[in-house]
Amino acid sequence: MKKINAFTLAEMLITLAITGILAALTIPSVIQNFQERSWQTSSNVFERKLTEALKIMNSEAVLAGHRTTEEFVNELSKHIKITKICNSDEIASCFEEKIVWEIVNLEDKSETETVDMTALKTAADLGMNDWGTETAGVQFANGVTGVIAYNPDCRQDPYSNQITGTNCISLVYDTSGYKSPDTFTKDVRGINSFLNKCLIKDGSTCFSAPFYPEGLTETECNQIKDSLGIYKCYNITDYWAGAVKTCGGINKMANLNQISRFANYIYNSEGITGSAGNLTRYDDRLSKLGFVTKGNGTLYFMSNAESGMENLLTGVVFDSDRTLQCYFNRSAQNTAVCIVE
Repeated sequence: MKKINAFTLAEMLITLAITGILAALTIPSVIQNFQERSWQTSSNVFERKLTEALKIMNSEAVLAGHRTTEEFVNELSKHIKITKICNSDEIASCFEEKIVWEIVNLEDKSETETVDMTALKTAADLGMNDWGTETAGVQFANGVTGVIAYNPDCRQDPYSNQITGTNCISLVYDTSGYKSPDTFTKDVRGINSFLNKCLIKDGSTCFSAPFYPEGLTETECNQIKDSLGIYKCYNITDYWAGAVKTCGGINKMANLNQISRFANYIYNSEGITGSAGNLTRYDDRLSKLGFVTKGNGTLYFMSNAESGMENLLTGVVFDSDRTLQCYFNRSAQNTAVCIVE
């Protein structure tokens, strides 16, 4: 009689048990990675469509000149589909009443707190200057919800394709609408808004979410430079000086050593200063910190170091595979963070 080889019942049960354990360990990670990629993709698509709409508004000369946020949003709705607009007293009718603010600790320790979104009444509540306008809640046709403030001093140039219009607004938006997790840096993101809350923690030092500052004229810079520790102002649109103003002084901006530690976290490496060589960038960590790269995949990051020259400002560049300390133009609108209490 021919002998037939087969698994015993015990062996099959052991195999199923091991498979179940492996699935329990890997499936949550797979789902989390999928969700994070989905949130990032949704964010990229929404911001691209919003920027395109604002560029069209600039080309049609309808970007500037609005007196209120609601007036601006009504014009915006002609260029990107909006299904509902709520005034500042009815934010909860357009946006989740509360969101989770997750503090990213560079030592990978989790900390969270709850933010009451109904308390965001002005641009100042979104971390910007007081623009003199109230916020509005917005629901977009693609399911994205937001709290937005408009800057009446918004500039436009119909003949320029360089004006994106993002300087004109401050926006917190939720890519998944009323669906969970309602957590900042996950499904909730921001444009020119950082709420002046601790988002990144390095030891005992807290930093705000990254933001793109408003530019200052030479006159505006000279009016505040002594109180903020700025060495010299120039006849340019000075975004670095604008970052200093937003943070409340040079001593409230991240220094090169602190930015280097952000890079260490992003590249999972130690002691990155100057050229870092060929390292793998962890884009999930980049996104988790709230950083947004520009079209070529590069992030230019402002530090508190002022060179004293019009076109040179010491800062850090994050590109696709390495981190460099370099000089870049202080009249370019680049990313900054503030030290917050």
